[in-house]
Amino acid sequence: MFRRALPALLPTLIVVLAVAAPAAADPPTRARGLGIAFGTLPTGPLNAITDVPGVRVGQVTRREGASIRTGVTAILPHGGNLFQDKVPAAIVVANGFGKLAGLSQVQELGEIEAPVVLTNTLAVAEGIAGSVEWSLAQPGNERVRSVNAIVGETNDGELNDIRARMVTKADVRRAIETAVAGPVAEGAVGAGTGTMAFGWKGGIGTASRRLPDGSTVGVLVQSNFGGALRLGGRDLSAALPPTAGTLRSKVDGSIMIVVATDAPLSDRNLRRLAFRAFAGLARTGSAFSNGSGDYAIAFSTADAARRTPARRSAVASFPEVPNDLMTPLFIAVTDATEEAIANSLTMAETTTSRDAVTGETVTVRALPLDVVRRELAK
Repeated sequence: MFRRALPALLPTLIVVLAVAAPAAADPPTRARGLGIAFGTLPTGPLNAITDVPGVRVGQVTRREGASIRTGVTAILPHGGNLFQDKVPAAIVVANGFGKLAGLSQVQELGEIEAPVVLTNTLAVAEGIAGSVEWSLAQPGNERVRSVNAIVGETNDGELNDIRARMVTKADVRRAIETAVAGPVAEGAVGAGTGTMAFGWKGGIGTASRRLPDGSTVGVLVQSNFGGALRLGGRDLSAALPPTAGTLRSKVDGSIMIVVATDAPLSDRNLRRLAFRAFAGLARTGSAFSNGSGDYAIAFSTADAARRTPARRSAVASFPEVPNDLMTPLFIAVTDATEEAIANSLTMAETTTSRDAVTGETVTVRALPLDVVRRELAK
């Protein structure tokens, strides 16, 4: 597993031309380091999805040779047996140009029973295999004969030789098994190793918010989409220099948004919470294009809301946040999603690869933070 300590798309026939990175580029920094404010709610201690108690994140990065730039990111709602102690969950699809394994069962039952795995488009099968193997191997699951693996993807085929299908089920298991609480590496790591956003290098980003009642909302994104970039409410598309990329790579693409909270929510209100994540996505200037897969997964880690074997075998009840108190959570997820996407860009580094078909060099530059600072200071 590769980590950077905090202070912390479909293959196209058009060649992405190489452009050298600026000689004196600012080093990666989280978006707040640029002076950007994202709402008024305070963040958690790490400003990460792992600020939600129990949540763990593991990542495996495959950066090999001239053309392999991919990986796996796994998010676990808690450190126990997820199949036995399921958590309420919901999935919302803003645009369905993508692949999300396990979608229908979550929509039907309102719960997840396996880690949330993110990877590249052609590795979803390996994601399922690795997640299922891990689940079957957990003590207490000896008689389990069905597991609903949750595997999402974005297409990293512009920087990664995606047809080589280098991600393995062993990589997936390693990401799950090494998942920990604490700081989360961002940028070109894990499932974000080969992704891009707005024509710049994207990747993994995360953020969190603390609510007045003491609950937390955390978000993690895999950014690989396009549009006209906005940061801190400012449209930067005209101020930024031309990027190396095609119109397709600047507009089409996908994003996976994972939302965690320790507020006791039913799957119905988790669905409402997931919907609001797209408000944060819209703030960044997303095009929500025809070729974009835009998905949000939300789950609650609240102990009282867990669907344990005992609670699944009898009528059960638990304290639930009522509709009239949901607005602070909606604000939190909107702001955290916007900031997580910004972090995925500002923490990314210029990445170079080689097109496996043409042999051409492909370079996707990191967002020029010096330009961003200058524009935000105006």
